[in-house]
Amino acid sequence: MDADIHSPMKGILLKVLSVVVFLCMSTCIKAAGSDIATGQITFYRSAFAMVPILGYLAFRGQLRDAFKTTDITGHLGRGFVGILAMSFGFYGLVHLPLPEAIAIGYAMPLLAVAFAAFFLGEIVRLYRWTAVIIGLVGVLIITWPRLTLLEQGGFGESEALGAAAVLLSATFGAMAMVLVRKLVQKERTHTIVLYFSLSASLFSLATLPFGWAAMSWTSFLLLMVAGFCGGIAQILLTESYRHADMSTIAPFEYTSIVLGIVIGYFLFGDVPTATMLAGTAIVVGAGIFIIFRERRLGLERKGARKHMTPQG
Repeated sequence: MDADIHSPMKGILLKVLSVVVFLCMSTCIKAAGSDIATGQITFYRSAFAMVPILGYLAFRGQLRDAFKTTDITGHLGRGFVGILAMSFGFYGLVHLPLPEAIAIGYAMPLLAVAFAAFFLGEIVRLYRWTAVIIGLVGVLIITWPRLTLLEQGGFGESEALGAAAVLLSATFGAMAMVLVRKLVQKERTHTIVLYFSLSASLFSLATLPFGWAAMSWTSFLLLMVAGFCGGIAQILLTESYRHADMSTIAPFEYTSIVLGIVIGYFLFGDVPTATMLAGTAIVVGAGIFIIFRERRLGLERKGARKHMTPQG
């Protein structure tokens, strides 16, 4: 354990920086346009993320060690589920206002609590089950106005599909967290991070025959920057947990909605609705309650929960 583990302010700063850089990634992807194939987006996001990740591992002297694994099948399974989460998430991102895509994505940690209980046998008591249910009601409040547009067809249908896609992204993201929690029992964190980027790149590249769009230089540069930002944000997130506890840092994930509203308004003209704000407040409140409830019970989130991001 690092000597500076008791530097909570440094950990919080790194966490907030990771949120900002992840938002830069999302902004670049959204700005690149909706006519680019989702598999194409995930490939650039995953492939270019490897550049800062490999540099980071080399700097720490962990690069050669990171390639050593005893569970390549587990890494591939986690990569496949993770790439599904990213693909659905990116589809929703380009078809929804930025703040809504962020807010609906907050369903992932709520679902992860339920999946951990069902698939890992973790004990989840009444208080946390109540928080999960209330949080999911908040997600329903956010998505319901969009999902009802499916009945109307035509105008708004893409936004309805976008909302459904982000919900699927949150579901697969929660499943990926469960898989990482299994991996972390026998694999090192830097190995998990590296093999996710590798497997995600390969799975994304396999979508090439299904029709990738010819991109402008602007779109190419935006996706390249998005990939770099994704890799850098993962590094910042990992580093943040070297300096402070999970329960100290986790609530700062919700700064993304504030920043997302500002970016969405000024860059894309997205104006949050009252329904969206109300639902977001419920989801954020439920998420923070779960974090502090676990801290009070003395439950430590290790491995997967420490190093997972909303992007899988």
